[in-house]
Amino acid sequence: MRRLVSLAFLLVLMGAAAAGAQEMESAAAALNPGDAVRITVWRKPDLSGEFFVGADSSIAHPFYSEVKVGGIPFALATERVKQFVRRVEASPVLVEPLYQVMILGEVRNPKLYPVRPEVTIAQAIGLAGGTTERAHLRQVQLLRGGQVFVVDLTEPQGGRAHLTIRSGDQIVVPRRTNVFREYIAPAASITSAVVALANLVINNFGR
Repeated sequence: MRRLVSLAFLLVLMGAAAAGAQEMESAAAALNPGDAVRITVWRKPDLSGEFFVGADSSIAHPFYSEVKVGGIPFALATERVKQFVRRVEASPVLVEPLYQVMILGEVRNPKLYPVRPEVTIAQAIGLAGGTTERAHLRQVQLLRGGQVFVVDLTEPQGGRAHLTIRSGDQIVVPRRTNVFREYIAPAASITSAVVALANLVINNFGR
């Protein structure tokens, strides 16, 4: 009897954990204010384009302003847009969610990028033109949810570089430190300057 009760309790805990994980996954796979949505209405360029999600979770566009797409699963957001367009237009509609991701540091084109949710960290850096020759590939920083994660771009399949983007992500590619250039060379220059100044003083007073 005790074993049955323990087993039932364990199953309840496992179910709660699975539900919690599913809820977290749904929250991660949702648009937030500041993100964007790309809407393509066939042969209707005036209804097509990339539009930001406003602070009230609606699409920041006069025509779509009453459509709420923020904070809900992508599938539901897509269906809401399609149903809204069907009121006035029977053309096929394509809806694509876009996260706004900041990519900074040692990349070719650092700026804010609209990125599809299935894009990985490594692919997002590729969208920014890739890394420069001074980039520290093993110490890329991923700022996510108030935490900082280190991403090693040199890792094979399975590393954090292959995680998909989430809303609000920031990626910073640091510069690789060159000990000689950053520390030894400047110190040598200072020493040379001091020696030169000392020689100048000695020569002037020695005359």
